[in-house]
Amino acid sequence: MITHPEKVLFPGEGITKGELASYYEKIAPVMLPHIRRRPITMERYHRGISAPGFFQKDVSKGFPEWLTRVEVPKHGGTVHHPIANDTRSLLWLANQNSITIHVWPSRAPNLYNPDICVFDLDPSKEDELELLCAAALTIRDFLGELGLPSWVKTSGSKGFHIAVPLDAKSDFGTVAQFAHTVGRILVKREPENLTQEFHKADRGARIFVDTGRNNYSATFAAAYAVRAKAGAPVSAPCTWAEVERCEAGPRSFTLRTMPQRIADVGDLWSEMLRSRRSLRRPIERLRQLSPA
Repeated sequence: MITHPEKVLFPGEGITKGELASYYEKIAPVMLPHIRRRPITMERYHRGISAPGFFQKDVSKGFPEWLTRVEVPKHGGTVHHPIANDTRSLLWLANQNSITIHVWPSRAPNLYNPDICVFDLDPSKEDELELLCAAALTIRDFLGELGLPSWVKTSGSKGFHIAVPLDAKSDFGTVAQFAHTVGRILVKREPENLTQEFHKADRGARIFVDTGRNNYSATFAAAYAVRAKAGAPVSAPCTWAEVERCEAGPRSFTLRTMPQRIADVGDLWSEMLRSRRSLRRPIERLRQLSPA
């Protein structure tokens, strides 16, 4: 049951908590395969996006008995992350005013071995779509050189997320180092367009190749998650052809347009769920390209 479904979460569009819950209920069949068993961090907005929200990892009380949780060790204790394995779990999250669902790159019970590697492209300016698309294609092509297929989705914020499915046999340290090395090589190849500078003031007009999503306990916005931005944009899977033609931008798809898009194109990431790759040979290739 959704309490206070009339609460307005997106004032500019009049999108209510009830409409958010309805979206997650409709999108559940395509979203759940991508987030099952992944620890979740909730991004909650009790007063809508016009007021500050907050992130919540731990669910130690105030949750239904049926809600799946996973206990994760942390310094000095543990965190009990919620997990969404079914539609009612998605609806419970929406009822907590959790607009965006952020997930780990690994799944319980194998929490220390990611099954996805994520490259997050963060542009300095939001009005340079052609440059952003070109950067995404650069990463795709380099990963292809390493023998790794990749999939892309809009971030729903400023950039793109490029994902590589893994066989979950490498630990976080290995995956994080691999991603960082890929980023470093690409920045060296295109220093005028790409950067790994963490501080925005040091980036200039370049696109930040963020590989930090691959560290232990780091998260990324889940596929099909709504972002807490004006217009209720969605982090939506798209095709590489759409990126090549610059037809898909970071906020092209929204809570209100996604159901029809799913009806038209289905889950564009479905094949990724069946494509699991080892990093052993790609890492060997990286060592040849970037010797220590």
